[in-house]
Amino acid sequence: MPSAVTPQRRARENSSGEEDSQVSDAGGSSIKRARINLNGDARRTSQSPVLPNGSDALQQETLRARRSKSKHQPGSIVRVKLANFVTYTAVEFLPGPSLNMVIGPNGTGKSTLVCAICLGLGWGPQHLGRAKDVSEYVKHGEQEATIEIELAGDPKRQRRNSVIKCNIKRENNKSTFSIDGKPSNKKAVIELCKSFTIQIDNLCQFLPQDKVVEFAAMTPVELLRSTQRAVAPQEMLDMHDELKEHRQKQRSMQAKAQADQDALENLENRQRMQADDVQRMRDREVIKERVRLMEASRPFPAYRAAKKSFVEAKKTKKEAIDELDKLKNDVEPSMRVLNAKEEYQRQIEAATNAKRKAVADAEKTADNIDRKLQSLLGRKGELEAEVEAEKNSARETRKDITRTQGTIVALKRRIDEEQPDLDISGYNERIRGKQKANDEAGQKVLDLKRQLIDIGSRGQGRKERIIQAQKDLENLESQAGQRENKLRQASQDTFKAWEWIKEHQDEFEKPVFGPPMVECSVADPRYVDQIETLLQRGQMLMITCQTKNDFKKLGDILHDRLHLAEINMQHMTGTLADFPPPIERDQLGRYGLTGWALDYITGPEPVMAMLCANVRLERTGVGDHDTTPEQFELLQNGPIENWVTRRSSYKIVRRREYGPSATSTNVRDVRRAQVWTNQPIDMGAKRDLQENIEGWTGEITELKSEAATAQKEIEELRNTIRETAEEIRDLQTEKAGKQKLLSELRALPTKLAQQVEKLATAQQSISELRQRLAQIKEKQDQLTQERAEAAIEYVGAIETLQARHLEVYEAEIMLIEANSDLATLAEKNAAQKELLVLKGREVEHLDKELARLRTAATHLLQKVKEVMALVSEQGDDALDDYIKGLSEEQTSEQLEEEIESEKARLELMHEGNDRGVIKEFESREKRIATLRTNLEGLKEDLEQAGERIQGVRERWEPELDRLVGLISRSFGENMKEIGCAGEVGVSKEDDFENWSIKILVKFRETEPLTALDSHRQSGGERAVSTIFYLMSLQSLTRSPFRVVDEINQGMDPRNERLVHRRMVGIACGGDGLLRDSVAENHHEVNGMEKSFDSVTVGNGDGGEDDVLGDGGEVGGGGGKGVPQSQYFLITPKLLPSLTYARGMRVLCIASGEYMPEVSDKVDFRGCVDLARGLRREVAVR
Repeated sequence: MPSAVTPQRRARENSSGEEDSQVSDAGGSSIKRARINLNGDARRTSQSPVLPNGSDALQQETLRARRSKSKHQPGSIVRVKLANFVTYTAVEFLPGPSLNMVIGPNGTGKSTLVCAICLGLGWGPQHLGRAKDVSEYVKHGEQEATIEIELAGDPKRQRRNSVIKCNIKRENNKSTFSIDGKPSNKKAVIELCKSFTIQIDNLCQFLPQDKVVEFAAMTPVELLRSTQRAVAPQEMLDMHDELKEHRQKQRSMQAKAQADQDALENLENRQRMQADDVQRMRDREVIKERVRLMEASRPFPAYRAAKKSFVEAKKTKKEAIDELDKLKNDVEPSMRVLNAKEEYQRQIEAATNAKRKAVADAEKTADNIDRKLQSLLGRKGELEAEVEAEKNSARETRKDITRTQGTIVALKRRIDEEQPDLDISGYNERIRGKQKANDEAGQKVLDLKRQLIDIGSRGQGRKERIIQAQKDLENLESQAGQRENKLRQASQDTFKAWEWIKEHQDEFEKPVFGPPMVECSVADPRYVDQIETLLQRGQMLMITCQTKNDFKKLGDILHDRLHLAEINMQHMTGTLADFPPPIERDQLGRYGLTGWALDYITGPEPVMAMLCANVRLERTGVGDHDTTPEQFELLQNGPIENWVTRRSSYKIVRRREYGPSATSTNVRDVRRAQVWTNQPIDMGAKRDLQENIEGWTGEITELKSEAATAQKEIEELRNTIRETAEEIRDLQTEKAGKQKLLSELRALPTKLAQQVEKLATAQQSISELRQRLAQIKEKQDQLTQERAEAAIEYVGAIETLQARHLEVYEAEIMLIEANSDLATLAEKNAAQKELLVLKGREVEHLDKELARLRTAATHLLQKVKEVMALVSEQGDDALDDYIKGLSEEQTSEQLEEEIESEKARLELMHEGNDRGVIKEFESREKRIATLRTNLEGLKEDLEQAGERIQGVRERWEPELDRLVGLISRSFGENMKEIGCAGEVGVSKEDDFENWSIKILVKFRETEPLTALDSHRQSGGERAVSTIFYLMSLQSLTRSPFRVVDEINQGMDPRNERLVHRRMVGIACGGDGLLRDSVAENHHEVNGMEKSFDSVTVGNGDGGEDDVLGDGGEVGGGGGKGVPQSQYFLITPKLLPSLTYARGMRVLCIASGEYMPEVSDKVDFRGCVDLARGLRREVAVR
């Protein structure tokens, strides 16, 4: 199925699902929209003027209205101005103070006015039920939309009307606001609106088209709150909220009181049940006390046992030590020899290590002395080098003295000579003259090179034209070539893209298909006009990709690399199997159709699937003759929504939310085919191409001749430039030589002074050199003495090192002998030594065991002391007596058996926590007393809460009953006007949260009043009830304006006419109702949208905009002196001969390709005046 489309532009946003844009063909011709009359046949709208020429006399007979006295009440809308908003490029609405009927064909922008009111007054798009982001309300192709709304001011608070301006940015999806030209924010705008009691979020006041279903689904509870917001003061809502809050608190207190009462009864019952058990539990305390004494005395028998074990272990250890000493005495002679040998071996090893360290120290000392000798030798070389350098410097200085003296003599001689003359300006003039000639020649070369480049570019252009013309000659002879020529004429960018795709098909995952203009064809030429009529220009130029990766890759290449703008692309993964027709083809005959549009067009399957997804070819019928009224009736009630005949194309639009009868039909003419036609070869075009090729070939020959001439001139000028440049260089060299000579002569005195100073410096340097040589000689003597001393020291170090090496060798030999003797003795005494080691380990084990027993006995002794200290601190005489009475023979095991026996007796007597039960019994007594106190306090709080609820209810309920009664009386009268019955009441529950509005209606004499819901009444009946309920709020309204968008769509003509008459009577007053048949002669302007949209205004105020009204006083629908709120009724259709009142204003919206660029050219007033004059003339005759 299609996943993404990249269109060049869209003619009109189609956000509501009801708007239909007109399509122009490639040549720019327009398609007119036809209206279906009541008989089912189509009549094309005439483009001729409403009246013929010479109608001035009729215009004079038109009645002029008198000026109305009705004014805009505070907060009502005086003006709405839009720019680049949804379908509008620029428009301004001037609604009247009472009923405003906004009419116009589908798609012209009626609901756009509703959207502008909502967004312009600060509310969000969620209240419209359409797009979620405000940026989607910016007109396609624009970056910013503007909404300006003027609200009538309150004379008591304001000196002038309030003007709210809203700017919507597409880029960051943000809205900015200003009030009276000053920057503001959304919160301030909403606060201003609330000060006028404007409630856009209340469906009783503001009911946009896409919220009609939501209003119908509103629960009675929600309807009560919305009704109060619409007609009651804020105090009523506050009191209702206060009642709900008090009732909730009262219920909470009642629940708490009941819970406390239940808890009190439960506690009292438990106390009675546990009284006997508590007494038995107290008897058990004696046994528990004995168990406590026994458990506390556990450390005493344990300590006695540990002390006994310690004494026995100590005796065993002493015996083992005695045996170890006897064994040591037996092996002592042999071990003494072994130990002496071990001591000797350790001494020899220590001496050897000491001598090895002495060798290392001697080596280190010798190395240090050697490095010192090397350092002294290096210093000797440095001093010799310094002496040689000083001598060389002396020789060079003497040479400089000789040269300087000669230079001084020469300089004095040259100073005495005569200085030559030099004419610098003459040289410069001659050089500039030759340079100017060279520059002129160079400029001529540049001009000739530019001429050559231009000649080459022109020649290359002629060659490319010749190649393209040759291709065009070949394409003229093939049908595919003709279609590609048509593609180039239709869109240069798409043609370039298709040429690139054909050359790079191997770079894609799956084949990429070109536009249907070149990929598809119509099999039967009889239906080519119908098929092309179904396709818009963008669909004829659509490129089809089969994978997402190919779609993204191709889009990046065409836009970013090739910089092509007019490109239409679509990713298509579905097949033709995904697009089944609604009925079989053999059933089309009864509708006057011969087949589906898909049957008459051939092409690659992905391209065909793309066309089905966009144009619904598989669901569009095709016929070869016009549709009869009978066939039209079948089609209108059948499953086919689109079909095309020989001369017209039909599209049925169904509004299912308004019932099955809410349909409209769009009709447009079939245009002549321009693409899929089999036309003969254009011989004139062929001759033009051949003549162009011959002409371009001759031009190329002439260009080559011009290029050769220009190249020859360039070579001649280059030779001249080289010769002149050589002459310039010679002059510059001669000038530079003379300038150098003159400069040198002028600098001779300075040079002479420098040379004299240099001579004095050299002579001074010779004197200092002798002193430095003497110092270096002293350093050399000192160095020679230090070297001699270091050499003597080095010889001594070497002799010492040799002596240390001999000592090491002797010590190592002695160590080897000692190790051998020690190994022999150790082998002989191994058995005795092993026995001695085992006995030593036994002694160590006994020592560790004795230490463990000592630790255990000490730990138990500490516990005994702790118990005794506790007895002393707490004065526990019972425990003291029990411990003193313990038998010396009693063991820990016996004590544990007694403890377990007593615990078993406790378990047999009672299960549970005795102490906890007693404590719980006592705690429960305290809780019972606390609960009794709390219940007394809650009873007092409940009495006070009941009094508060009764006080608020006595103020709120009568006022609510009064308001609902007024609404019910008005609702009943409205229903009675159309021969039905109805009433409104309040359903009162114990919980104020559940109070609701109950609407009862009766549409037939034989049925009783029943509740209004989606199960009992039809869609039309619910629509009638809804609009009458809203109208019933009119006289009680606190809102300055109300908006209802297309609420009449689900009504039959009778109910719609009655509802309209009643609405006019309520909104504009009962007086001055007129019958106007302008709707019978309605004319519409259709077609493609231009940069200007027109709104025609008709009102009854007698001013400049009074087109449909006859003036006169109008009465308020709610009684004399009662201000009426402003009303907006939006509808795409009108019945003829509807009721019209002087207080009404009709806003006729027209939008299309035939709209003039300047609004002043649209004189709807004159059209209406002329039409009204004609009708009056006919009535007189």
